[in-house]
Amino acid sequence: MALPAQQLQYDDALLDAYSATVADAVDRIGPAVCRIERIGGPGGHGSGFVIAQDGLVVTNFHVVGDARSVRVSMPDGASREGRVLGRDPDTDIALVCADGNFADVAPLGDSKRLRRGQIAIAIGNPLGFEWTVTTGVVSALGRSMRASTGRLIDDVIQTDAALNPGNSGGPLVSSAGEVIGVNTAMIHGAQGIAFAVASNTANFVISEIIRFGRVRRAFIGVSADTTNLPRRAALLSQVSSSTAVRLRTVEKNSPADKAGLREGDIIAAIDGRPVTGVDDLVRMLDAERIGRETLCTVVRRSGITQVTVMPLARAS
Repeated sequence: MALPAQQLQYDDALLDAYSATVADAVDRIGPAVCRIERIGGPGGHGSGFVIAQDGLVVTNFHVVGDARSVRVSMPDGASREGRVLGRDPDTDIALVCADGNFADVAPLGDSKRLRRGQIAIAIGNPLGFEWTVTTGVVSALGRSMRASTGRLIDDVIQTDAALNPGNSGGPLVSSAGEVIGVNTAMIHGAQGIAFAVASNTANFVISEIIRFGRVRRAFIGVSADTTNLPRRAALLSQVSSSTAVRLRTVEKNSPADKAGLREGDIIAAIDGRPVTGVDDLVRMLDAERIGRETLCTVVRRSGITQVTVMPLARAS
């Protein structure tokens, strides 16, 4: 049955609005997206994006590998050499400093504000088709995936925006034209399942590399998901947040295990500071906590309890 003319006009207006939103975001971020190629050693290429006018470029660790230098090619045809400032295999993030000044940058947004179902736009260089745009939605938040080191990357975004080899290291962009994630992987043989490291995690890694040349971490031996914190639990634990982190796994004989933390525990605060999401947990477990008693406010079915954990230095 044919749709009424008024309905067709309404649908056309929605499609026009969607197209305009995507195009505007691409116009804003696209000029800052680059192609990354290794110089010397095993060949390889991927994507990246400029985050500062002095040439700071974010990409994936697996794109640069062990290379010291890379070739950074921009959409306007300019090609520059860049040196790898630092890399973090545990989150598959690397930071490059390219020669010259860059007029276009891609700002990192706040991934904690993401909602499932919102528009997600991937920009990159898949399979040699340079500066390709694909769209989808944020399918899920707070996923975990295993890095090349075997450790779990927490706070990963799942999207159905099509990713292919060469998209790695490129930005996942919101409809507001902000980078919400760094595209990192797709599942071979699956359709519509791809992943990006959340922008807040990438921001933490970038800050550590700029300051120290590497990422320093305290280790307690857990993986976690962001979860809602019931209002009563928030009041009892004396935190003002509506979200916290639920422990999904606790490694045997780890500091968390020895302290008595269990799978399913909800950590609402660390040393009195609210833990509103997995990115908070990652950021709080920095080098300053290594060997220092850390008080976790834990929500269980039996009530609120305090658990003291002694983080260790995470092995390189």
